[in-house]
Amino acid sequence: MITQETLPGIEMTGDADASALYERAIACLLRFDPQVLDLATQLASADDPVPMAHVLMAYLHLMGTDPDDLATARTAYESLRNAGGNERERAHAEAIGAWLDGDWIGAQRRLEDLLVRWPTDVLALFIGHQLDFFVGDAHTLRDRPIRTLRALDPEHPYAPFVKGMASFGLEEAGHYEQAIDVGLAAVAANPDDVWGVHAVVHAYEMLGRVDDGIRFMRSDETRWESGNLFTVHNWWHLALYELEAERPERSLAIYDAEVHHAGSACVPIEMLDASALLWRLRLSDIDTGDRFGVLADAWVPKAANEPWYVFNDLHAVMAFAGAGRRAEAHELIGRLDRWLDTAGGTNARMTAEIGLPTCRAAVAFIEERYADVIAELLPIRRIFNHIGGSHAQRDALQRTLLEAALRSGRYELAAALTAERLGIREVGTYSWAQRARALRGLGDTTGAVDAEARAAAARDRFRQAG
Repeated sequence: MITQETLPGIEMTGDADASALYERAIACLLRFDPQVLDLATQLASADDPVPMAHVLMAYLHLMGTDPDDLATARTAYESLRNAGGNERERAHAEAIGAWLDGDWIGAQRRLEDLLVRWPTDVLALFIGHQLDFFVGDAHTLRDRPIRTLRALDPEHPYAPFVKGMASFGLEEAGHYEQAIDVGLAAVAANPDDVWGVHAVVHAYEMLGRVDDGIRFMRSDETRWESGNLFTVHNWWHLALYELEAERPERSLAIYDAEVHHAGSACVPIEMLDASALLWRLRLSDIDTGDRFGVLADAWVPKAANEPWYVFNDLHAVMAFAGAGRRAEAHELIGRLDRWLDTAGGTNARMTAEIGLPTCRAAVAFIEERYADVIAELLPIRRIFNHIGGSHAQRDALQRTLLEAALRSGRYELAAALTAERLGIREVGTYSWAQRARALRGLGDTTGAVDAEARAAAARDRFRQAG
């Protein structure tokens, strides 16, 4: 039986009850509501599951980027292949098959083709948007939701969530002011649109409007703090704002309460935020106690898996290196290096081009081999996006390069790097403080004093936000 979904031009194989349950699952997915997992399981556990039940189950176990979930995704894919389905559902199967084969770019392109044909397939949009993020493709991250917005009735209940996706794509593609406008519209319609909230937070950060970001996240306009699958990442963003306001004690309090603790799920997509936050604190010589060691313990079973997504592996290396467990960091790097001898696919290219150099740089930094850090990172800094993630996440690599330049006495390089940062966002404590260090190293006392004053002014401004 073919039923019409609530979206124009979309048909789904199955009865009305399955279609209604599927729509409930999509509504939860757009909110990162954990109920989506229960609803997907319910769909897939029916006596005769509809094809989209297997599609949803496979995607949910792929988008977490955790190798431990691949077996479930493969089971769903095999069931999908046997379920038949209509042309659109078979197109989903092709995308899932490519992803499981390690061809993340191929899956991305298949979903692109699907959306050209069926632009209002919100699941294809949501998953394609995630894939664009995972492979660092900012322009497609922007263009997918923009196209769907044109095809979707503005009054449809999903339209504001598509705006939230468009906001993040606009931000990653450099359209910061537009990203804020579109993202605020999305959040105004649905304060629990945690992806839209995060898009606005990213844009404020890229513009250096940390005070606006703090006020936005702490306001009654948003509901992101708990009860969703994206909670940790948005708390991570607030912790970054607190670092920029030079309140590391607040960042550590957020880490302990929300980012990584005894009750954490210990999934890679959350642990990488923990690694990234501790790494930034380490770059600033802020004491993090035994947190690196606890986090490294959590990474051990994940690091033992077959390589799947090197963005996660990099953050595992950061945790091992930060904990002083250099042997484990070197072991993981060696495993990645040996795996490349026979590996193929998207992750292999990402690992060879960006993953291994950045992993080696992290260990070199902890071992105080700052010249090696520069040698690894400087040639690839323009293409850090090829490892995936966002501008904010990859900024940990930019900061590592800058700190290595300062610590190795490469003050001209450090001054150049800070000039670039300040050219994008002139208000900020971190960039002005690092510029002051670089200028002092170059003997420019007047410039250093001015930079320090600007850093202090930014700090005071940000702290006034709360």
